Amino acid sequence: MMGAQDNRAARRRTLGLLFAGAVAGTLPSARAEARQAIRIGYQKYGTLTLLKGRGTLERRLAGSGIAVQWTEFPAGPQLLEGLNVGSVDFGTVGEAPPIFAQAAGANLVYVGHEPPSPRSEAIIVRKDSPLQGVAQLKGKKVALNKGSNVHYLLLRALEKAGLAYGDITPVYLPPSDARAAFERGAVDAWVIWDPFFAAAEKQLGARILADGTGLVSNHQFYLAARGWAQRNPELVKTVIDEVAKVDGWGAAHPDEVSALLATQTGLPLPVVTLATSRYSFGVKPVSADVLREQQKIADAFAALKLIPKPIAIKDAVLASR
Repeated sequence: MMGAQDNRAARRRTLGLLFAGAVAGTLPSARAEARQAIRIGYQKYGTLTLLKGRGTLERRLAGSGIAVQWTEFPAGPQLLEGLNVGSVDFGTVGEAPPIFAQAAGANLVYVGHEPPSPRSEAIIVRKDSPLQGVAQLKGKKVALNKGSNVHYLLLRALEKAGLAYGDITPVYLPPSDARAAFERGAVDAWVIWDPFFAAAEKQLGARILADGTGLVSNHQFYLAARGWAQRNPELVKTVIDEVAKVDGWGAAHPDEVSALLATQTGLPLPVVTLATSRYSFGVKPVSADVLREQQKIADAFAALKLIPKPIAIKDAVLASR
């Protein structure tokens, strides 16, 4: 017969097995629950920030039991790295980040884009800078976020001014570090996008050497992880539909857009109002013409060996069903 101590040990073993079994039994349910969410990566400004602020996607998906999880990123390359490693399913970035990401092996797909917004990015200098034109950047230090939309703007502006990329010294910094370097004069120019661009104008008196007008389209793209998009085609359509609705509202209510974005971003209203005045609303399907533009950008980056290998943009588009 077992003694009292043996009985207690046996009970502990039995309880331990029952607890382990109960925990194991909850794991599939937890995994299933985790799948009932769309994880969206967004930046400090733009349509997805509006969508988050208005909460319309959450309300639409509530009846389906699907939650919306938002993660803010400082720039497009970091957002797409999050998409590549599986921490987000969907996000929006400029023209260059998906090219750099695709060249690095990211399995992403284009699912939509906003209209051109060439005035929303620029090469800027301090208000007391002696530089008056892009041609004077030869031999100068230029700050930019490597792989962001402004990377292609810099290439095109230099080309138009008769300079090669090797004629300047690029200083690769994320926006917050680039602004600090710009303010203290550690760089001669900064290539940046809104709302950081508008903030530099309003708060620092920065001057524009060149914006994207006549040089680049500066599309904002919506991208998704390929596997997630293939498994959730109706959810992709739902998100794009809600983006289209908030775009329509935004185009008709610029003052309300500025107020909402100021609240969402913590930026002063005059900064956001200036940035909003340069933004283009109206999500569209990814067309053959836009894909050709993206291929041209990718080819330019490959020629300069800014990406490790040439890529085919069409490989990042889902086949028609």
